[in-house]
Amino acid sequence: MEQLLFTQPVPGTAEEQLRVLLRWAKGSKRVVAQELGVSLRTVQRWTARRGSGRGRPSGRHLVLIEERVRARWQPRVRARRQAAAEERGLVVHTRARFGFAAGAGTSDDPRLRLLTVAVPGEVARELFRAWEAGASDGQHEVILGRALGHVYFRQAGRRADALQVRFGEVDFIDFGLA
Repeated sequence: MEQLLFTQPVPGTAEEQLRVLLRWAKGSKRVVAQELGVSLRTVQRWTARRGSGRGRPSGRHLVLIEERVRARWQPRVRARRQAAAEERGLVVHTRARFGFAAGAGTSDDPRLRLLTVAVPGEVARELFRAWEAGASDGQHEVILGRALGHVYFRQAGRRADALQVRFGEVDFIDFGLA
């Protein structure tokens, strides 16, 4: 979902993330320290020049720094792209194992399929709500499986209405705006 919402990747290393927090705080290490709940000296150690006894943030501080950066990264771009996805829908490109439960005599074994399917904006809305609520990958797979089954296997309600789709073993999923 993140690749859909942002035009640039969120900074990956703690050093880059601290640099971004400092830029947002207009260079004030005191403001960054207050935001992270640490002392000014701790932020000074984290941002010291290389080779000068530079400290590294602990595991819980790394998580906190990343959360703060992700929460504030490209807010206008995120809002604009999320609104566009909810209005026009998404294009989902995935390779995953799909199968279905159907009547006797059908080949219902799950098999690896490469799909590029446009899904409606309601699905995008549901995915965003789950993502913002901190849903697991499994919950996202359930939402996507239901949507892809409806669009791909049931052709948006025009056939195979009682078909139960199984979606799993996801190799990759890419999202784009429809």
